[in-house]
Amino acid sequence: MPFTTRLRRERDPGPAGVSGPARVDPRTKDLTKRLKPGDIAVINHVDIDRVSAEALVACRPAAVVNAAASISGRYPNLGPEILLAAGIPLLDAVGDEAMAVAEGTLVHLDGDSLMAGERVVATGQSLDDATVVESMAVARAGLNEQLEAFAANTMEYLKQERALLLDGVGVPDITTDLEGRHVLIVVRGYHYKEDLNMLRSYIREYKPILIGVDGGADAIVEARHKPDLIVGDMDSVSDATLRCGAEVVVHAYRDGRAPGLERVRDLGVEPVVFPATGTSEDIAMLLADDKGATLIVAVGTHATLIEFLDKGRSGMASTFLTRLRVGGKLVDAKGVSRLYRSRISGSWLVFLVLVGLTSLAAALWATPGGKVLLQVVGARLDDLWSALGGVFT
Repeated sequence: MPFTTRLRRERDPGPAGVSGPARVDPRTKDLTKRLKPGDIAVINHVDIDRVSAEALVACRPAAVVNAAASISGRYPNLGPEILLAAGIPLLDAVGDEAMAVAEGTLVHLDGDSLMAGERVVATGQSLDDATVVESMAVARAGLNEQLEAFAANTMEYLKQERALLLDGVGVPDITTDLEGRHVLIVVRGYHYKEDLNMLRSYIREYKPILIGVDGGADAIVEARHKPDLIVGDMDSVSDATLRCGAEVVVHAYRDGRAPGLERVRDLGVEPVVFPATGTSEDIAMLLADDKGATLIVAVGTHATLIEFLDKGRSGMASTFLTRLRVGGKLVDAKGVSRLYRSRISGSWLVFLVLVGLTSLAAALWATPGGKVLLQVVGARLDDLWSALGGVFT
């Protein structure tokens, strides 16, 4: 064995904490379902968005290796910064060679290289805080182009779905009765767990219709509720949740193709099909609005322009128009929790205590034993008052 190779093995057998079995998947949301602490996540994700980064952080991998550019410069995406802030190394733009790594192969990072034993599998760039800050500055400079593209996509979607947006043409019939009800739509997006937790009292009192959008249905179940409707292309919701008894609405393409339809039917569930061009969260909102919901509360959905762009798809223009269509019915979950949070003032608390004591005294006075007890208590209080008066005089 050459001396240089033996020396490198002694000095750098694989950095502690930056080695582990490879978990490989081009779809980040599919990878996070099986990613475990200490694994090396190998993904192919252009412009890692905030939701994907937070899902990766929750799995606590030893490192993330991205075959694509984590910051392409199209817009200032938030994912890489989140990963680095969590202390997770990010090896960027290593190319498609990394996707050929067999699942479970023991790999480690060596500088800018992904290694499998002594073999260099792929080479990229290790991102650090300074690199991300510089790349984000460049991305902000190119935001104007993304705004123009977003506007163009918005107009194109409006032309394609004018009848659906303006007149509700194409919205299917469902058995779940939404007329006059509050509706809570859950998307597994930004801070969905925290928002669901804050809305516990609201859900308990108003009993809204619970609609889970794909993985959002699992989020409802995890929060110990049962979804009434499950809407989406069914690529990220569990079989158990699909069988929970909720009505299922499969999102289909305009040409009639519905990738999730066969899976749902194989589970013994007969779904409703909703062909539409937009995203699954859009059709959930349109369905709730068309079927007479009086209030639509959104959990984990996209609300700002940066969030629309951070989703990384031109189709997010449909969400912008859908929000215009739904109008005043739509309320963000954070707004509901802030408005609904009960606050009892000190004066009201004192009043409630006095009312309780008065009721107790009235109940005691109505019985002979209680009347004697109150007389004894009154005499004791009179003696105490007289004693206090003597001290101060």
